[in-house]
Amino acid sequence: MRRVVLVAVLLLACGGRTPDPAPVPADPTWPLAGRAPRAESPHGMVVSGHPLASAAGARVLERGGNAIDAAVAVGFALAAVLPEAGNIGGGGFLVYRDAGGDVLALDYRERAPGLASRDMFLDENGQPTEKSVIGHLAAGVPGAVAGLRAMHDRLGSLPWSDLVQPAVELARGHEVDEVRSRHLAAAAARLSRFPASASQFLPGGVPPSPGASWSQPDLAATLERIASDGAEGFYGGRTAALVVDEMRLGGGLISGSDLAEYRAVWRDPIVAEYRGYTVYSMPPPSSGGVTLALLLNMLEGYSPLPPHGSADLAHVHAEVMRRAFIDRNRHLGDPDFVEMPLERLASQEYADGLRSEIDLERATPTPPFLGGGAEGENTTHYSVVDRHGNAAAITTTINSAFGSAVTVTGAGFLLNNEMDDFAAAPGKPNQFGLVEGELNAVAPGKRMLSSMTPSVVLAPGGELELVLGSPGGPTIITTVFQVISNVLDHGTTLEAAIESPRMHHQAWPDLISFEPGSFDVATQEALRARGHELTEREGWSGDVSAVALCSGTLAGVADPRRGGAPVGAAAPEGSP
Repeated sequence: MRRVVLVAVLLLACGGRTPDPAPVPADPTWPLAGRAPRAESPHGMVVSGHPLASAAGARVLERGGNAIDAAVAVGFALAAVLPEAGNIGGGGFLVYRDAGGDVLALDYRERAPGLASRDMFLDENGQPTEKSVIGHLAAGVPGAVAGLRAMHDRLGSLPWSDLVQPAVELARGHEVDEVRSRHLAAAAARLSRFPASASQFLPGGVPPSPGASWSQPDLAATLERIASDGAEGFYGGRTAALVVDEMRLGGGLISGSDLAEYRAVWRDPIVAEYRGYTVYSMPPPSSGGVTLALLLNMLEGYSPLPPHGSADLAHVHAEVMRRAFIDRNRHLGDPDFVEMPLERLASQEYADGLRSEIDLERATPTPPFLGGGAEGENTTHYSVVDRHGNAAAITTTINSAFGSAVTVTGAGFLLNNEMDDFAAAPGKPNQFGLVEGELNAVAPGKRMLSSMTPSVVLAPGGELELVLGSPGGPTIITTVFQVISNVLDHGTTLEAAIESPRMHHQAWPDLISFEPGSFDVATQEALRARGHELTEREGWSGDVSAVALCSGTLAGVADPRRGGAPVGAAAPEGSP
């Protein structure tokens, strides 16, 4: 594997970690080396998948808002400027750590409509159809607005309407950048299948070009109703009626009662101790926290680790990933429907037993399928820390790029296709290659299993270390894992940790996938000699947005893979 983006002295500006005993210089041929945007500020930091959304959050911090106020503003702004993933028609998760040390987790994952049924996506031969991926049946009941409102009700400080207003203004018109124009062009064929989507996202039959001003008046009107009426402005009244009308138009299942009954749920976070650090992440129905704990607990048994970028380290990573995903797919689901041994799965003792089965010289073949669940590639993550040290890690999704491709006529927002994250046909892979099982089968009112992994890391003394997360389907978990390990185990800067090449193993299929060009020929040969099957994926993996506390100031770093940006807040208005 390329041994990249580790500078000679490793610039340990964010703690006193012990680096790799044999650090190597940066590889200038790795295309992402030195490209991660970084910002610093002692007054607050926002990192998201779009510069305009990050700026909206930073302005809230400058007006005296806290991390949750900024997070609400960013969440709505993303719905206007990042339509492939930002949303009010999807759902997400929050992991929040306040300056006093309390940690909370909020679940606003979508739910299956009340009329959903176990075999609703199968044809007459019992095979999955595309109806779980595109079109009206693919949509679960959205949770995004309920989640943003719930976090504001409990933790926010500024008026709700003030936090939604920046998104209203962005929906009325903003300049489209090159990344979003390209993403719209790539999805044009799917979007053009639905008149409201074609009208909104392909004006004149083509996506807005870079630099063009783009207006979304229906979305702006919907956001105005949310600004004035709160969650009721989405789950009731005109917006809810438009959603129900859209369901009738396309044969979907979401009803007025499904919308009215939706609630976000506060849950206890998953906690993992790793080499003296404490990692908080999301519990089920996200699989992210439990699987991340399994990965870290297994890795902790290796000290020292093989060198960063080596075939030996890639082998260890593949073997711990394999075992963590087997248990993910065997045990996890919606906690309202499934009994799960969470305490055992997240324990060091259990991980030690799994690690004892790893052969450092040979790959361990994945056993026959035992059960499972998935998360779409077009999720987005944002991290916010305010001047007081309150920290919010939020991952939100509509699943595939542009979700189901269905825009609610007259309301201007895309509906998710999260129903594909259920096991449409237990034992068969979904669109992201994850094989699903009975624990994650479709059922009315059930929340589909997710891979989202919003996480907060505390240093051994309890001070804030990292706030991070990523999109990327099942690679979300392994991306967050690798970034954490890069920083804590190998002593990399946060930029280097995020820029570094990524690999992934999810048990089924039984292979290592890796980013283009990240494994050199010698590494590939060494891994194949151990019995691994390899595949070079198309395109990049993940899109990390992270904040670190560095020598008393906040450092925000955005992944160079998809065009996000960190924005540091200036001193709050009226401050000395």
